[in-house]
Amino acid sequence: MKVWVLRHGEAEGHARTDAERNLTDHGRKEVLRSAAHLIGQPIQAIIASPYVRAQQTAQLVREVLGFEPQILTVPWLTPESSPEQVLDHLETDDNVLLVSHQPLVGSLICFMQHGHLSQPQPMGTANLAELEGKSALAGLMGLNSVKNP
Repeated sequence: MKVWVLRHGEAEGHARTDAERNLTDHGRKEVLRSAAHLIGQPIQAIIASPYVRAQQTAQLVREVLGFEPQILTVPWLTPESSPEQVLDHLETDDNVLLVSHQPLVGSLICFMQHGHLSQPQPMGTANLAELEGKSALAGLMGLNSVKNP
């Protein structure tokens, strides 16, 4: 199975709430460059945080890929979610794209590779990580690459 972890693109500095921050024009361009790395990949689902910038990021990727299924919006991909929560919800045989935020994405990548949270993976805006393994269990996935937009 493969899991791609995409941090949302650059977002506005301020909004009424953190969850309502929109992507900037630069952020949209970053996402489009990262989405190009996903063309031809066997993605079965796009799962995203409910925050506006993550939803916008997921929608841009969906459009670039011509991905037919709807984006699955879940509450367990917000910045304050835990990597343990994420792995509890992932199906063990699906190839999925997760669209989320720091600090979750860096911690999740570390947890999937090493089974601990002591060295989070640095992830800039619109960075895309590709992990692969037999199942989405802590410490059992290898990091194939991290791509910058």
